Amino acid sequence: MGLYQEWTKKIEENQSTGTYREFFESYLSMEKKAYEEILEKEQNTFTGTVKELADKFSMDLVTFTGFLDGINTSLTEELKLDELNEDSSITLNIDFEKLYYNMLKAKAEWLYTLPQWDKLLSEEKRKEIRLKLHADSRITVEKIGRNDPCPCGSGKKYKKCCGK
Repeated sequence: MGLYQEWTKKIEENQSTGTYREFFESYLSMEKKAYEEILEKEQNTFTGTVKELADKFSMDLVTFTGFLDGINTSLTEELKLDELNEDSSITLNIDFEKLYYNMLKAKAEWLYTLPQWDKLLSEEKRKEIRLKLHADSRITVEKIGRNDPCPCGSGKKYKKCCGK
């Protein structure tokens, strides 16, 4: 079984046994510590095996795989999580703007409010990212013209069908 499959199995086991909350509180504490270290050092590139990087961030292999799952969409090149094992050589190139955006999107207040962001992204840049997230979150509804085909699929014009 691969590391990613072990991670998902661990989540499922904690959900079924009722220890989900304690499990995630422990995980989120380790995650926060890792992000504090990354942001403090202003280092956006990490290279090594999965085991080496897990040790660097003081996590076991399965927990570190969960961390990789969370940061994956903030990397310049996403990892194929299903293929990872402890000897897999990986490079994490973190896009800090994407990371901040994704933290906001996930509503991870304990991460996007870390004081280490002050050195990395100006207040103006963070505001710009928040505005982009807000704009991306808006639902746009395309207006249907009265002579357009009806969206219900009847084949009739909108004005002769649902637009009556």
